[in-house]
Amino acid sequence: MVKSKKQTLLEKLGTIVGDKSKIGKLISGYRKLEEANYISSHFSAYLAPVVANSEELKNDVFTIRHEVYCEELGFEPLKENRLEFDEFDSFSLHCLIQHHKSKHFAGTVRMVRPIKSNEQLPIEKYCLNSITRKDLDPSRFDRKDICEISRLAVPKEFRRRVMDKFSGAGVAVINEHTYSEKEVRCFPFIAVGLYLAAAALAIEEDIKHAYVMMEPRLARSMKFIGIKFEQIGPVVEYHGKRAPYYINQNLLKKSLRPGFAKMLADILASIEKQNF
Repeated sequence: MVKSKKQTLLEKLGTIVGDKSKIGKLISGYRKLEEANYISSHFSAYLAPVVANSEELKNDVFTIRHEVYCEELGFEPLKENRLEFDEFDSFSLHCLIQHHKSKHFAGTVRMVRPIKSNEQLPIEKYCLNSITRKDLDPSRFDRKDICEISRLAVPKEFRRRVMDKFSGAGVAVINEHTYSEKEVRCFPFIAVGLYLAAAALAIEEDIKHAYVMMEPRLARSMKFIGIKFEQIGPVVEYHGKRAPYYINQNLLKKSLRPGFAKMLADILASIEKQNF
């Protein structure tokens, strides 16, 4: 983000008067608002969430997943039709991020949302023993109140920068050697947008409890922007070293940084207009 003369002047004035003074607090609040508007407008200028509410869009989802999960990472076997899907997709909501200029899809994520008593989350079927926080075991809650965020994928087309070519970039891990906590505005907006789109889907569907199996370094990456997943079990072997994590709306809204909170609100407003 290129700093304007106004921002530079405000920073100098803030340093002179101090952060704890009334003027300092006003300046700090204004700067946060400016950054919030920048982050959200930067995302919406180039990218938009698209709910996969048709067979055609779902095939776009499954194509991206095949590219990342089958061809690139080898987590799943190659499919002749080059579509990667599983049993959980029949009771999932899918979201894509579309690049305005090219109309290409820059990433996808799904929210597995069981409703029937015999429908399970992937974490329940494959990794239930990894959950040691029994008070947060999915089985303690009504089916309609739980979901799992999974199958997040960003195609190579949108990872051409050197910093995005390292191992793990396809599933949104932020390179800790490239980014620091102070470089929030440089984070990959696609990956962040996908997680916030998943959060928006959960909010729209009034889901109370969300789960995800992820690498600890991805959980650390998300902390940089204020998405603080709560680890509820040890690291296990599941497509690499992963651990079970939990989050709910209160935890999300409590810690999300102002810029990304506004970005979430804008993504939610966009998703609310789509039929699904």
